[in-house]
Amino acid sequence: MNKGLLALSPLMVFIGLYLALAVAAGDFYKVPMTVIFMMASIYAVAISGGFPLKKRIGIYTRGASSDSLMLMLWIYVLAGAFAASAKSMGAIDATVGLALHVLPASLILPGLFVAACFISLSIGTSVGTVVALVPIAAGMAHQTGGNAALLTAVIVGGAYFGDNLSFISDTTVVATQTQGCKMSDKFRANTLIVAPAALLVLAVYAVMGRGMTAPGLLPPVEVWKVVPYLVVLVAAVAGMNVMAVLVLGLVLCGAIGIHGGSYGLFGWLGAMGQGIAGMGELIIVAMMAGGMLEMIREAGGIDYIIGRLTAHVHGKRGAELSIAALVGLVNVCTANNTVAILTVGNIARQIGDRYGVDKRKCASILDTCSCTVQGLIPYGVQMLLAAGLASLNPVQIIPYLYYPMAIGAATLLAIVLRYPKQYS
Repeated sequence: MNKGLLALSPLMVFIGLYLALAVAAGDFYKVPMTVIFMMASIYAVAISGGFPLKKRIGIYTRGASSDSLMLMLWIYVLAGAFAASAKSMGAIDATVGLALHVLPASLILPGLFVAACFISLSIGTSVGTVVALVPIAAGMAHQTGGNAALLTAVIVGGAYFGDNLSFISDTTVVATQTQGCKMSDKFRANTLIVAPAALLVLAVYAVMGRGMTAPGLLPPVEVWKVVPYLVVLVAAVAGMNVMAVLVLGLVLCGAIGIHGGSYGLFGWLGAMGQGIAGMGELIIVAMMAGGMLEMIREAGGIDYIIGRLTAHVHGKRGAELSIAALVGLVNVCTANNTVAILTVGNIARQIGDRYGVDKRKCASILDTCSCTVQGLIPYGVQMLLAAGLASLNPVQIIPYLYYPMAIGAATLLAIVLRYPKQYS
């Protein structure tokens, strides 16, 4: 087997095993992702030649415990504790009740999407948006009898609106820095590409929401129980670190819950403990994915992708397509859109300079395609976090992720049809 393909084969083993076992079982949700990642990880360590076994395990461990991954795991721990303590205190039910009083049932889907878009644009992080809104969406699904996977997907999709466009998003910063263009210029070019997709998805949600019905008898709104979510949203929009935001939310849940009699001190501690334990599978999957993807990178899998995609570029359209494919495939292998842009940014700039690709459009393609892929892979941190908070399998959410699919299609059309004209 070609060395580059061999380096990428752990990812192929993961996908192949998951699909084969799911088809054999007749149910995607019967196949535990932890076991499939374990098998693919063992295979990745086994095929990595040229190193002693101890060194191979060390490389895997390095990927499973990188600084960026560990930061995400601490966020998972705090998010699990916050979500569970808020739920036990009654914050989710109170927030859902308030939303149902304010919004007609037919506007729940578009209302959630607009809220997720606004919050993610304000705070520049899809993770923070998922943490804040997925528990509310899951609670609405329970109250209205709606599809929990659909409502969760609405939030995840809206979260990528801001991840893609916000001036303070990591992906925006990296994309503009690697291409040497202003954020405001990239924002204008990027907006022209994705705005039609956002409006189309909003219209789809408005049509789909027509069949939703509100519960017959709405409980009285306990506004004070909504305070932890409001404070979390305001603090996040104000730019506070997401971990500090979650700690603040935890303290508020404890104070309001204990004072209001929802639980005692040990009830609060117990709720937090259950929330943290509930994130256990998510944390294990994230660590094994990080380790396996580091083995792929170390073995030259990412370099192989870059070399193959840049070998046959001809013309401006081909250059843009290669940049889109490049960042997408590297994102599949790293499960981190910021890292993917960092990895291929300079190469994309060289390709763009050689074939005359506008820097603003190049930055937009890098950012949008990475968000598309990150939004659709079942082992991405945002997807795992959303699934964990909503008690779902990531595969249940993927079919409803209309916005990541739509911006991917919009970017492809922008490349093929040479749109927007002023940037093409």
